[in-house]
Amino acid sequence: MVTTQYRKIYSPALGRDMELKVYGHRGKPMLVFPTSLGRFYQYEDAGMIDELAEWIDAGRLQVWACDTLDEETFFSPHWNIQDRIGRHEQYNEYIVRELIPDILRESMGNNGGDEQKILISGCSMGAYYSGNFFFRHPEFFDTLLALSGVYSVNHFFGGYREGAVYYNSPLDYLPGLSDDRLLEQYRRSRIILCCGQGAWEDEMREETARIREVLAEKVIPARVDFWGYDVDHDWHWWRRQIRYYMNELM
Repeated sequence: MVTTQYRKIYSPALGRDMELKVYGHRGKPMLVFPTSLGRFYQYEDAGMIDELAEWIDAGRLQVWACDTLDEETFFSPHWNIQDRIGRHEQYNEYIVRELIPDILRESMGNNGGDEQKILISGCSMGAYYSGNFFFRHPEFFDTLLALSGVYSVNHFFGGYREGAVYYNSPLDYLPGLSDDRLLEQYRRSRIILCCGQGAWEDEMREETARIREVLAEKVIPARVDFWGYDVDHDWHWWRRQIRYYMNELM
């Protein structure tokens, strides 16, 4: 049985407690995000931890499943755009300045002092989060595995791109990126983007194809797969995909 820890930790960046679950006792650190309006326990409830159990139990993988603030940011029906993206930037500070350092510090202790980078992943909205954090902060990661994601903020903010909104829309900020340090970090990483072509995958299929073009133009190696027309935007397929790709990555 997978060793599971529940944690509730106060976040100074957010001014509130944040909940998460940690699966396993050592191994490659993997940070995963829930789908839209999902919670930290969704990944387990949807059967994804079961798919990863063999690597977790063997001490080869340790999974950190975190919470998001979708109801206050991208999916908030109440706040204006600047309030919503401002709250997301606070969430960015929580992930980058609080959660990730905890993961890396604990991972080093659990793995005999071996300093590792993080495998970041998610499905649907979780794929957007994992992609955006990977491209904004590549110094923390060496692997991106994004399943059925969007890679712009069109769905949330339309054509608005002022201020921080722009810097949370990979399809907007990546084409003009010329920082060789960041580009080299991407090129040294493993990038896997996958999308089905069945029901409810149209937007994701379009944006996955667009980011494939952007990465190719930047000479950033990436594996971009489009599964069949029977592959819907659903956990049944994400469970099959996570096992398929983790078999290669692990």
